[in-house]
Amino acid sequence: MTFEHMLEKVRYEGAYPTRERAEEAVRLVVAGLGRQLTGDERVELAARLPLEAARVLTEQIPDTQPLTGWAFVKDLAARSGATLATTRWDTGSVLATVAALAGPELLTRILRRLPSGYALLFGRAELTQAA
Repeated sequence: MTFEHMLEKVRYEGAYPTRERAEEAVRLVVAGLGRQLTGDERVELAARLPLEAARVLTEQIPDTQPLTGWAFVKDLAARSGATLATTRWDTGSVLATVAALAGPELLTRILRRLPSGYALLFGRAELTQAA
């Protein structure tokens, strides 16, 4: 998938009025994900993203304390100056496309690596450990 195609998919998923608005969302959310994801999953995801998106992901230095899914949304809202509702919408719209590019096996591994709360952001039911 090209970056242009990724932007069009996000634009459609998020019902954004312009390509530029979709690109803002992609850059914000993918950069945020780059601050959370480490290890082999980060490398494999970068390889599956369009080059421009992969650069945004890998230019970020991972945080030492990963954020929960909700804290991730709040952090993105603070960085962008947008409302929590708008940021949650942006996050879901972008991560649905990222999930499709990652594929189910890599996405499962990504979700196992991240703290709780990310599965719903990627459009999946939350994974839980059996008691």
